[in-house]
This record gives sequence, structure tokens and C-alpha cells, in this order.
Amino acid sequence: MTNPLVIIGAGPIGLAAATHAQDRGLDTIVLEAGPTAGAAVLEWGHVRLFSSWSELVDPVAEKLLTASGWVSPAPTSYPTGAEWTELYLTPLAELLPTTGKVEVRYEHRVTGVARRGRDVLVDAGRDTEPFVVHVQTPAGRQRIVASAVIDASGTWGRPNPLGSDGYLAPGEAEHADRFFYGMPDLTDPAVRERYAGKHVAVAGTGASAQNVLVALAGLAAQEPTTRVTWLVRRAGTRFGGGDNDQLVERGALGRRAQKVAESSVVRTLTGFRTVAVIGDHEGSLRVESLDGQSADGVDEVIVVTGFRPDLSILSEVRLDLDPVLQAPRELAPLIDPNVHSCGTVYPHGAKELAQPEEGFYLAGMKSYGRAPSFLTLTGFEQSRSIVAAIAGDHEAAGRVELVLPETGVCGGSGQLDQAGQTLQVESGGGCCAPSGAAEVLSIGRVPVA
Repeated sequence: MTNPLVIIGAGPIGLAAATHAQDRGLDTIVLEAGPTAGAAVLEWGHVRLFSSWSELVDPVAEKLLTASGWVSPAPTSYPTGAEWTELYLTPLAELLPTTGKVEVRYEHRVTGVARRGRDVLVDAGRDTEPFVVHVQTPAGRQRIVASAVIDASGTWGRPNPLGSDGYLAPGEAEHADRFFYGMPDLTDPAVRERYAGKHVAVAGTGASAQNVLVALAGLAAQEPTTRVTWLVRRAGTRFGGGDNDQLVERGALGRRAQKVAESSVVRTLTGFRTVAVIGDHEGSLRVESLDGQSADGVDEVIVVTGFRPDLSILSEVRLDLDPVLQAPRELAPLIDPNVHSCGTVYPHGAKELAQPEEGFYLAGMKSYGRAPSFLTLTGFEQSRSIVAAIAGDHEAAGRVELVLPETGVCGGSGQLDQAGQTLQVESGGGCCAPSGAAEVLSIGRVPVA
């Protein structure tokens, strides 16, 4: 390649892609908006992952690190986000530049990607021009010419709102000081004080929300006046595959969360689709649902409803994305929770992730758009296949082999009826994969308590 490969993001998938590029001798620049590798991971560094170390280290990265004297953590242990960063991401990010093929630039925020000299409208010469990556740096704005671009910037930093229409509910912004989006660190004394003895509304049903429920139950054991209202959009609750989940800690999380949800600490409101947040005369909040339900006397709201991709930096790149998931069109049918109640995803790589702009790829969590069904192992395989394609090794790029752990349960997002309520989905129905296909429900970087 005349110009370098540019990778957006120095997180787990971006660094994996950089490692595969180094292994193939490709000059590479990694652009990270934060001050360190894994900057986004560190924002939830207090939480423990449900994937073990054996599933959190890219195989090629492990070989590179081991050759430098790095000692792998115990493969069956489960790191926190901070430990993952300290013991793997940081050493990898420090080692890659010493190979002479990879440069990692921090505090370099990508603001746009385009074909050189051409906006998205222009056809002439488009296929022969390299990419230009626009970057905001400590020294000002820069343009970096690239032969290929991998956007592995993830979705962290763009949480879905509480409002059920996909926008902030009326009153959500006005009471922003009462809201937290994500998983608060309840081991921090200041954070514990914020929620101790309070009425906390928790919105969301995935692994992150279940972690929050478990953590708040622990707080309630010490501060008995702490109580939780769980706002569930579905018609019912689901806690995963338990003992049948091949990710043991993911199954254990579901069991713990179910026990908490059935305790006196938690009141569960199902079919709850938030339309308004209203302050009352006593200084508390009233959270109202489309169906007339409400959570009253709420002091704090924790929103754990997932994330969405930032596509604004790609407005001048020709994309072929599914209109529902905002994921590559070839990939979307494999991961759409409206279709696959098991959260099924088949092994995939460069072919499914390719875009109309040859040499441009979405990878990692961002490649899944709004779908919540991503595992880190998937991103490692994406990286291997994509870099092989960029290097011209199309045989290797097409040889996608990956076995993912099964959840042990069907019952994904399901369909909504005319009233906006989630219909129950039968386990093992026709929407699921053929027998033996891998199933994924949870985000690989979403941890367990």
C-alpha cells in the first residue's frame, strides 16, 4: 500500500486489527480520541467481564506479546475492565510501535472520513483516490491520507435515552442531574452516597442492567431504605440460560439478577415505555409510561438501555447500512433481534462488513450498529478477516472460522404488538439458527459483578 492503513480507535478491536496489520507488514496508524489505549474501557473499569481471559486476548496479539516476555494472566480468570486495560491493552499498545510498522496517536479525535478531493456526491475518480481522515489533534486539525480505513471506534459515549421513541423523553434533559447512563461504580464512596437510601429507577434488561440490579441489592443490604423500580419495556423479564449458558459467568449473572428481581428490594414494571419525566413538588421524579403506568417518588434514574453508533464522521463515505440496525446490510440479517430471538450470529468477516467504498470497513461493536449481540471474540475474527482482505489475501479473508459460546436460551427482543408491547417468543422456534449454530446474546465487553 502506498499510504498507511488508518484504524480509528485503540480499544480491544482496533488494537487487534493493528496487530494483524503489523503481522502482515502493513504500515498502520491508530487514532485514539482518548489519552490512553482502552480509554472507553476504563470508563467502566470497575466492572468484571463475563468473558474469561482466554476469550479476551487476540491470538496474534498473544504471540507478539509473549515473544516480548509478556506473561498471560490465568486464562480461566475474569478481569475487570481496568485489569483488561492494564494487563493487555496497554502493553499491546506500547509494544506495537516498537515493531516499526504501527504508530498509535492519542488525543487524536477523528472528525471525518472521505475520498481525497471528493465529497459523497462525486463519482469521477472515486475508485482510484485514497481516503482522507480528518483529525482534531492537540496541535490542531490535520488530514491523514490512507489507503484503507477501519472504523473500530465502538459505540461507547452514545447511550440510548430513556425515552421509548429513541429520543430523550420530555423532562429527561431538564432533570439530567438525576440521570446516569451506564453502570455506576457503587464501590466508590461518593457514588454509594448518591444512591444509598434512595428510590432508584433502573431502565434496561441486558447484562449491564442486571449488573446494576445486583449492585443496588448489595447496597440495599447495607442501607435498607434503598429501593429499586425496574423499568422493563418487554412484556416480561428474562435472565438468560443459567446453567446452560456456555459463558459460565454470564449464566451466573442471570441467576443472581433473577434472585434480586424477585426480592423485596425490587419492584418490576413490565411493558414500561417511558414518555415523560416530571418533577413533583417534593423534589422527586415521576416517570410515566405510554400505557399509563408510572414510577413515582423516584430520586435517581440509571439508564442501561444500550448504545448507538456515531455515524456523523462518515457522512462523506458511501455506506450500505441496514435501515433498522445501522449495521452493514450483509451482516444485519444475521444479528437482527427482531428476527432472531436467540440472538444468533454466524461467523462473519470482510465479505459481510465490506462497504461500497473499497477499503473501508466497520469493525467491532460499531459494526453491529444498534444490535446488542456482540462478543469480543467476534471482533478479533472480524479484524483478522478484514486485514487479510486489505492485504490482498482474499483466501484468508474468506476463511472465517469461529465457534462462539451458546447462551443456552432463546427469547431475544421479540416482536412488538400494535400497542408497543413485546410479544413472547417461543424457545427453539424457526427464527433461531440451525442446530449447532453459535448463539450470542450479550455484548462481550459488558461485565458481570
